[in-house]
Amino acid sequence: MKITIVGTGYVGLVTGTCFAETGNHVICVDIDEQKVKKLSSGEITIYEPGLEKLFERNLNDERLKFTTDLRHGVQESDIIFLALPTPPGEDGSADLSYVLGVAEKIGPLLDRYKVIVNKSTVPVGTVGRVREAIAKNTKVEFDVISNPEFLREGVAVEDFMKPERVVIGTTSERARKIMGELYEPFVRQGNPILFMDEASSELTKYAANSFLATKISFMNEMANICEKFGADVDMIRRGMGSDSRIGKRFLFAGIGYGGSCFPKDVHALVMSSNKTQYNFRILNAVMEVNQDQKTFLIPKIKAYYKNNLKGKHFALWGLAFKPNTDDIREAPSLYIIDGLLNAGATITAYDPEAMENVKRIKGDKITYAENEYDCLKDADALIIATEWSSFRTPDFEKMEKILKSKVIFDGRNLFSLDSMKRLGYHYESVGRGVVDGE
Repeated sequence: MKITIVGTGYVGLVTGTCFAETGNHVICVDIDEQKVKKLSSGEITIYEPGLEKLFERNLNDERLKFTTDLRHGVQESDIIFLALPTPPGEDGSADLSYVLGVAEKIGPLLDRYKVIVNKSTVPVGTVGRVREAIAKNTKVEFDVISNPEFLREGVAVEDFMKPERVVIGTTSERARKIMGELYEPFVRQGNPILFMDEASSELTKYAANSFLATKISFMNEMANICEKFGADVDMIRRGMGSDSRIGKRFLFAGIGYGGSCFPKDVHALVMSSNKTQYNFRILNAVMEVNQDQKTFLIPKIKAYYKNNLKGKHFALWGLAFKPNTDDIREAPSLYIIDGLLNAGATITAYDPEAMENVKRIKGDKITYAENEYDCLKDADALIIATEWSSFRTPDFEKMEKILKSKVIFDGRNLFSLDSMKRLGYHYESVGRGVVDGE
């Protein structure tokens, strides 16, 4: 099939590359000339494990092309995906200006029937608004449908190539047949393509992310209770996760969720609910818990140093909101950095992928290390904010020689309490009590 993807951000680039991998001819359109130039020359613009190999192969085989020419993209393709930003506005509701702006431009360019696909995460009613924006500028027949993405940063290629489900919102039989053919190669193992009405499809993405955010925040609340009672949240997680009605995933306590999806989608669903005069009390609580959790370690650190952090220097492992991505949007590390700097401390940070993104925001307010061990030099304590695999089994003997004190504040519960006690560390984590080494 001939496909155009409008927008070459995270979702657009993954979507376009993966569609090309199954033999489709894909044109990716973006208004950023420099970005298009980089992509056309083979320079990938995001970090996502496994994507670069597919990108290079399909670019070389000419199944994947990039342009700034929207007219070319529209008229050369049968299916047009809108993978555009929907950032939160000042009130937290989704900003549809990019989506609707492109929709208005598409109308005059239509030369035959096409399917326009909302791939962006958008509030209920957006399919109708896009349809109106296109229709006012064309007499050509078209369909607008909803096809929300469910990509997890760090495993997005696997999620796209082997989806647990594909959700498509449309009442058009013609569009339904076309989209069924497009996605058939991706669901050969029997996972479903779920066809539904447009409003249900639009809500499904918000519902899924909001429920997962609720699980995370619930476990963080449980972790806080564990600290009051002297219980271990890891034991509770195992006890809960073995219940098939609950499941094992998204039950890990920590310093909150971040990234581009959960914070934005939860807030957008709350704002959509507010517009119907419904107070979504559970999700309001989820947002409040998560905001507090991002600075969970700061009071612990201040208490250990008797509320005096002036002159203290900390090593910070992890800047991305989660491992296997360079995404720092709403990352807890940023809140930890601000809290420590405001208290008079200094910080050296290390992250395998996200340091350049943090440099653009924090500049020289903190320093950056080339590896996790250089990061420890002259540090009074280590703080862990992201659970990168390389942090899970470090050389503790080497760490002991570099750190000024054997003190760790772990926001991701990477290490066992027994090992920390045996190694003689003062170790504080989330919901598991305090360890003072032998």
